[in-house]
Amino acid sequence: MSSFVLHILAMLLMLCDHLQLTLLPELPVLRCIGRLAFPLFAFMAVEGYLHTRSLKKYLLRLLMLAVISEIPFDLLVSGSVFYPVHQNVIWTIILGLCCIWAFENIAAGRKMMPSTVVIIAALGTAILAGVDYSSAGVLTLLAFYAFRGNTLWCRLMQLLSLGFINLALLGGIGFSYPYQALAVLSLPIIWLYNGSQGLHNGVIKTANYLFYPAHMLILALFSA
Repeated sequence: MSSFVLHILAMLLMLCDHLQLTLLPELPVLRCIGRLAFPLFAFMAVEGYLHTRSLKKYLLRLLMLAVISEIPFDLLVSGSVFYPVHQNVIWTIILGLCCIWAFENIAAGRKMMPSTVVIIAALGTAILAGVDYSSAGVLTLLAFYAFRGNTLWCRLMQLLSLGFINLALLGGIGFSYPYQALAVLSLPIIWLYNGSQGLHNGVIKTANYLFYPAHMLILALFSA
């Protein structure tokens, strides 16, 4: 399975999640299906980190997307253009990638103190700023980085990590049963990834980025 296919699946799963949040609240099954979306996006963000030619440009693109997406996100979750207690998931991904960069430095024995500060600051910011999935989302990216690979050991650790993060840290949000644990079902999909980009050009790349704010804005307007 290529990166292109994973992106399409992740976007469809996220759309299901947000449809339940806005237009179809009577269908909680869509919310359950949507639990698979974030691990896919987190995994692909880590892949992007590992293969990017310029980390600064990659983070800058994500920063621009986070800023552009904030008002649509606020409209989606609160009906207001300003909702300071909850920030969109792109901020979570940015913080996670910063932690990975710092983790790499520590593992290589470089910039030990600044890198430790970056990790603590990123996790603290995730909690205090109220980014989507909080520090658990940041830890999800770290887990996919730390246990990257196709070996049985890596897959077992991915399963245990996501199980702990989504049950112990995020379990049961909004429902009487721990539906967040369904996020681990994203792993068999991720394990089908073959490392190829698939269909890839500038238009598709831009569309992948803009789908996030665009679909939230449309759903927010229709549900107003």
